[in-house]
Amino acid sequence: MSEWTPLSVEDCDEDPFVQFANWFDEAEGLMADRQAICLATSSPDGHPSARMVLLRHIDDHSYGWYTNYESRKGADLELNPFAALLWYNEPQGRQIRIEGVVERMSEPESDAYFNSRARGHQIGAHASQQSQPLDSRKELEDRVCELEVQFAGQSVPRPPYWGGYRLTPTAFEFWQHREDRLHDRVKYLRVDGGWRPVPGPWPRRRLSP
Repeated sequence: MSEWTPLSVEDCDEDPFVQFANWFDEAEGLMADRQAICLATSSPDGHPSARMVLLRHIDDHSYGWYTNYESRKGADLELNPFAALLWYNEPQGRQIRIEGVVERMSEPESDAYFNSRARGHQIGAHASQQSQPLDSRKELEDRVCELEVQFAGQSVPRPPYWGGYRLTPTAFEFWQHREDRLHDRVKYLRVDGGWRPVPGPWPRRRLSP
């Protein structure tokens, strides 16, 4: 008997956000970190870049993460506000691909999350000029020490260049591993002519593996 659970269009909820939540919940306790996702961005001239981030925001219309706005991904999104996410669940042979439009979260939302972080993470956000050249590890560690003195006895404020992004999906794909590479794939797609999200139901269909 196969260890993989078959996936059909009929198995999938009409709402892809509900389907994501179902798979995300089923992965609890099976993955080292189920919030780890791959974020892919592209420069305006088409040069792609991908990295792992942590999924820190989930609601019924968007997914989000937090980062340095001056990083490589921040620079890409500033000029080309479209991105793709990939959530991979190796124990259950599943992956979810999500594509959509990205925008910055509000300052109050970013403040609220920043204030919930460990103090060391807060200071690290000030110390790191993310994606910029660094002469040595010592340079970074010295900067951390300086900031620990600077913020001693007080709360660490959120840097103005650090905050959240939210992706509003235009497409989902749910992928289930099957034997002989005959995988199950179900895609949801809902966009206008300019690849922007539109209201209404999510049409879904099976794709060839």
